[in-house]
Amino acid sequence: MTRKVSCLVAALAFAATMLVAAVPAAADTRTAAASGTAAFRETGTGSDGFAFPEIRRRVGAQGTPVGLLPIATARGQFPPKALPHPVVASQGLAETNPELRASFDGLTSRDQRLANGGNQFSVEPPDQALCVGNGFVLESVNTVIRVKNTAGVSLTGVVDLNTFYDYPAQFNRTSGTFGPFLTDPVCLFVPSIDRWVQLVLTIDQVSSGPLAGAFLGTNHLDLAISDTSNPTGTWTVYPIPAQNDGTEGTPDNGCPAPDPDVPGATNPRAEIGDYPHLGMDANGIYISTNGYCLFSSQFNGAQLYAIGLDQLSDTSLPSSITFQHFANTRLAGSPGFTVWPATSFPGEHSTERGGTEYFLSTIAGDGTETGNPTGTAKRIGLWALTNTSSLNSPTPNVQLTNRLVSSEPYTFPPTSDQRPGPTPLRDCINDTTLPTIFGPGCWQIFFVQEPDHDEVISRPDSLDGRMQQVWFVNGSLWGAAGTGVSVGGETKAGIAWFKVLPRINGVGKVEGAIDKQGYLALADNNLTMPALAMLPSGEGALAFSVLGEDFFPSAGYVTIDEAGNVSPVHIAAAWLGPDDGFTSYKAFVGDPPRTRWGDYGAAWTDGSDIWIASEYIGQTCTLAQYYPGSGANPPSLAGFGSCGGTRVSLTNWFTRISELTP
Repeated sequence: MTRKVSCLVAALAFAATMLVAAVPAAADTRTAAASGTAAFRETGTGSDGFAFPEIRRRVGAQGTPVGLLPIATARGQFPPKALPHPVVASQGLAETNPELRASFDGLTSRDQRLANGGNQFSVEPPDQALCVGNGFVLESVNTVIRVKNTAGVSLTGVVDLNTFYDYPAQFNRTSGTFGPFLTDPVCLFVPSIDRWVQLVLTIDQVSSGPLAGAFLGTNHLDLAISDTSNPTGTWTVYPIPAQNDGTEGTPDNGCPAPDPDVPGATNPRAEIGDYPHLGMDANGIYISTNGYCLFSSQFNGAQLYAIGLDQLSDTSLPSSITFQHFANTRLAGSPGFTVWPATSFPGEHSTERGGTEYFLSTIAGDGTETGNPTGTAKRIGLWALTNTSSLNSPTPNVQLTNRLVSSEPYTFPPTSDQRPGPTPLRDCINDTTLPTIFGPGCWQIFFVQEPDHDEVISRPDSLDGRMQQVWFVNGSLWGAAGTGVSVGGETKAGIAWFKVLPRINGVGKVEGAIDKQGYLALADNNLTMPALAMLPSGEGALAFSVLGEDFFPSAGYVTIDEAGNVSPVHIAAAWLGPDDGFTSYKAFVGDPPRTRWGDYGAAWTDGSDIWIASEYIGQTCTLAQYYPGSGANPPSLAGFGSCGGTRVSLTNWFTRISELTP
C-alpha cells in the first residue's frame, strides 16, 4: 500500500526526529581472491556416547570486550540514568494457527555434534541462518548446514561447515588435531542473480602440539557464492581477511598488543569480525561485523563491507571480487554496534541517490560496546549507504551516513525463566549415588574433581538490546530488538519492534522518522531472539522463542501488517522439555553460568510466504533414560546422553522451520 501523507506533515515528522547527523564516511577498496570450492561433501555420522573433549577448551588470552576506543558522544545520546522497563499489555495467546502452512524440525544439537563422523564439539547457543528460494530451504546452525525442499524433505545430509568449506575437521578425534574454528553462519538467496550466498566467520588455530586449539589471530569472513541456482551443487569461496591489523591488506584498526604475549598467536594485535550479518539491495550484498580485539579488551566499532552484484552475475564466477570496507564506524560519536543491513527484493529496492542500502542499529546493549552506561535508550540508529550502483563500476564511490532517530524506550532484558521439567544433565551433575565405571555418582563421567551438587534449572540468556533482522519493503524499514518489559506485574524479556520511514535529503545524508512501533510481551513468559520479515503486500511475521512459567522453550510467532496491527502469540512447535545444556551449569562454565540460548533467529520470504526459524526444545527424558547403562553389571556408557537418539550428552537444543501465509 502507498503511504499517503501531506508534504508538510512529512517534513515536520522528519524535522522532529533528525538528531546528530554524521559526516559521510570514507571506504577503502580491496579485492578477495577465490580460495577454493565449497560443497556438500558427505562424511557420515558419529556414534552416541560421551567422548572427551566434548567442548572446545579455551587457549590464550582472548579478552572480554570492556574497553572502547576514545569516543566523544553527542549530548543527549544516552539517558542520564537508566530508563524503567516499559509497561506492556500481554499480547494474548492464539488458539489456532490458520496461517501456518508447514512446520518441521530443522537442525538440532545432535545433528551438529555427530556430523563429520563425530569430529565436532558440543556448541551453544544455536545461532540460526535460513534462506529460501527456487523450492529450496537452506539452513545453517552453528557449525552445520543442510538443504531441504519446501516440504521438509532433506536433499543433502547434515554437513559440518569445516567440511563444506573444505577445511580439516573441527577436532579430529583420532589424531587430536584442530581445524579452523567456524562460527556465526548467515545466508541469502539473491533472486536478481539467482544465486545463494553463505557467510561464516573463520578463526585460524594452532592445529597440533601443546598449543593446539590456540587462536593465531588471523580470521576471515568466508563468503561462499553458489555456482548455480541450485544450493546442493558447488560454491566458490572468497575469504575476506578480518583481522584488521595491517596484514593481508587490511587496515590497522588499533588493537593494542596484549601484555603478556599470547602463546601461539602470530597476529597478537588482531581484531575479530564477530557477529557477521548480510543484507542486499539491487546493486550489492552487504556484510556487517562487530570489531572486537581478539586478545585485548577493546571494541572498535561495526565494520561494513559492500560487494557489487554484477561481478557475481556471470555464468562463471570471477577469480577475485572487489569490495569496499568501512572501518570503525561511528554513530553520534559512539562506536556503531550490530549495524544490521536490510534485505530487500526486486521491485522493493531503494533507487534514491544512485541506489541506497539502509541499516538499523540500537544504542543500548550492556554499555560495553556503545559506551551507554545505562543499558537503556529511546533512540535507534538509522544508516544509509548511497550510490550503491557505483559498486558495479570501475570506480566505486559509495557514501555512508547515519543519524539517531527518537524511538520508544527499550532496556536490557532480564534472563528468561523457564517452566520446570526433566533436566538429566543437571541431575547427572548433582547425582552422587548412581554406579559408574569410575565410582559412585553420575558426575564422575564428566569430571575428575568433584563439583558442587547444587545445580538448579537454568535461566536462558535473553541476549541484549541489539538490533535483529532488518527488512526494507514498500519504502519502509522494519526491525526488532530484545527489551525488558513489565507485563502482568513482572519483569520479563520482550520485544520492541520498529517501522521506520527513511529518506536521503538533498545533500545526500540520511533522514528518517519512526512511523509505527510497539512491544510484544506475554504475561508470565518471555519472548526472545526476534526475527522479522515482510511481504510486498504489507503483511509480515515476527518469529521468536517463547519460554517462561507456562512454556518450555517453544517456537513462536505473531503476524504483523504495515499499519502495525499485531496478532496474538502463536506457537508453531509444541514444547517438550526444558533447556538442559552445559552452559547452564557452573560445573562446566563457572559461577555464575550464562545459559546460552541464541544470538539470533531467522526469517525469510520467497515473495509470497514467510519462512521462520527459531530455537526450541523438541525432546525430553529422565536421568534413567539419559544414563541407561547405570543399571548394568558392570555399568556401561552405551547410549549415554542420547535419550534414545533425541539429544547428545551436553546439549538438547532444536530448531524449528515454519512456513506462514500471513
